[in-house]
Amino acid sequence: MLTHLSIHNFAIVERLELELERGMTVVSGETGAGKSIMIDALQLALGGRADSGAVRSGTGKAEIIANFDISGLPRAQAWLDAQELSLDAECILRRVITKEGRSRTFINGRNCPVSSLRELGKFLVTIHGQHEHQSLMQKDHHRTLLDNFGTHHKLLANTANHYRTYHGLNKSLIALTCQSAEQQARVQLLSYQVEELDLLNLFGEEVQSLELEQHNLSQASQILTSGQQLLNIIDEGEEQQIVQLLTQCTMLQAQLPQQNNQVEQAGELINSALIQLEEACSEIRHYLNAVEINPARLNDVEDRLSTIFNLARKHRVEPAELPALHGRLTAELDAINGSDESIQNLESDVAQALQAYTTSATKLSKHRIKSAAKLSKSISAQLSVLGMPNAEFIVSLSECNPSLYGCEEIEFIISTNRGQEAQPLIKIASGGELSRISLAIQVVTAQSNPTATLMFDEVDVGIGGAIAEVVGKLLRQLGEQSQVLCITHQPQVASQGHQHLFVSKQADKTHTHSKILRIDAQDRVEEIARMLGGVDMTEKTLDHAREMLQR
Repeated sequence: MLTHLSIHNFAIVERLELELERGMTVVSGETGAGKSIMIDALQLALGGRADSGAVRSGTGKAEIIANFDISGLPRAQAWLDAQELSLDAECILRRVITKEGRSRTFINGRNCPVSSLRELGKFLVTIHGQHEHQSLMQKDHHRTLLDNFGTHHKLLANTANHYRTYHGLNKSLIALTCQSAEQQARVQLLSYQVEELDLLNLFGEEVQSLELEQHNLSQASQILTSGQQLLNIIDEGEEQQIVQLLTQCTMLQAQLPQQNNQVEQAGELINSALIQLEEACSEIRHYLNAVEINPARLNDVEDRLSTIFNLARKHRVEPAELPALHGRLTAELDAINGSDESIQNLESDVAQALQAYTTSATKLSKHRIKSAAKLSKSISAQLSVLGMPNAEFIVSLSECNPSLYGCEEIEFIISTNRGQEAQPLIKIASGGELSRISLAIQVVTAQSNPTATLMFDEVDVGIGGAIAEVVGKLLRQLGEQSQVLCITHQPQVASQGHQHLFVSKQADKTHTHSKILRIDAQDRVEEIARMLGGVDMTEKTLDHAREMLQR
């Protein structure tokens, strides 16, 4: 429960320290005094949206601190333990907002993101506003209320997880199936291209080898002629050859004085030239022996090269790149051909996921049917207490397409008079009826809410007289089970509170201040009398107030 609320420089509050107790605490005061400031501040402490307008004029920052006793809130304790933020049975939320609009949030003294406040806040406080009936027009809200009432959280989470799995797999299957249909033309083209490259059977260095062979074959006659001429000049001609001349040079060098270093070095160079020429002749002979004039082979090589170059132009690649292209096209074709097997496997996975989802959703539906009957009966009973004895409230379940939230659509419908067909809440014309319906729903669903603190912000608007007294009794009954904070204009409701807070507003020349004080005894009598009869209180009004408090 909320044990302490500290508000500093927030809106028109300069400083406020509130000690709060169990039971039903009512908050009253003149219109515009700032009764909702406490709820606004608490919403910020629970992670609500903040802006610079929340900061009191003339100050640099606003600060709200909310202390909770969580000894009876196991879900809150478990969340804090999981985040390593536990502080025994106490939880302290702190929110600081600067005039520039920046915000800092703290849980048990540790700086945390505002999303953490929102997550934890769901386990601490539930706020019911005077405009709650607006959300009652939305079917999604009906589903949430029913699932909270029936504590379907685990079933709902399992169903949602199974749906996500099924939806993701089915989406992949649809994409793969469509892709497979579109790829049929691609398969035909790839099959033709791969077969063509298979027949070509080009290996890595074949192009370079063929080009060299083609050059040699096409120039064979010229090569043989030039080679033989070269041999004739060096060693095989009928006239003087270079080898013969070098031999004569060697003989003449030997006749020179050998003791001279220059002569000796010249001799070595001539002998070296002679040896190199003889080796050159040997290499040329060996090469010429491998050269042949072969027109048939030349035609074969040129045909092979022509086929290779034509295919390369067709695929817009260099001839040497054809083997790599062959590998890529083959891999793509294999992948597409393998997609049929992938589709079969995926179809099996989708069927299993759908079965798992259907099982979970069916179980959720069965629990919802039971909870819907119980909720319908409870709200109808509360409506009877609230002056609508002929009303029949129905939680309607209708089948819908599978979704994260199960296989049914949930809608609240009501018949306010006997014999009248039940209709959606949005068709209820009477504002007073809608207020009572909203209040009945809030009271019933609040009893199933696991949070220890329930806040009601003027939920009794449009209700008065004996019905308002019934509303006060209902809220007091809730206060016996949970901590209830109730902002009200109704004396019949205010008189039912275990504690009473009075909000007042004071203004000086420069500032306006809002104060909240706990009132007891005579002050409380006077406040109830003010709510009954206005500013001019008579003894009769005071006696009426005392009587209401005594009851």
